[in-house]
Amino acid sequence: MSYTLVWAADVEPAFGMFRKMRRALSAEGFGINQIELPPGASGQEHDEAQSGQEEVYVVLAGSGTLRIDGEDVALDPGTWVRVDAASTRLPVAGADGLTFIAVGGRPGHAFVPRTNL
Repeated sequence: MSYTLVWAADVEPAFGMFRKMRRALSAEGFGINQIELPPGASGQEHDEAQSGQEEVYVVLAGSGTLRIDGEDVALDPGTWVRVDAASTRLPVAGADGLTFIAVGGRPGHAFVPRTNL
């Protein structure tokens, strides 16, 4: 088969909010996950300095902020944000929750999947 079709609702969320879409799709060229934060919830504050991965966040639904190195960036459906690997980021959901996709890869390098994602 030349494609993989997956419905997000069919992918069991880890930690109640983190859908491991790369694994569900058997994608090997990049990391991709769907995160669904309930109203007022925060995601995991982290950077990707160790992995070297830059990440792109695409907001599907809800609203909130993405705190990047201490600066709050407003998020609404249709917002796309790219974050450098060394930058600290923290997604925070607004009153309606926040659903977004995170895509990651190392610039100039072949993708190496993490075993836990």
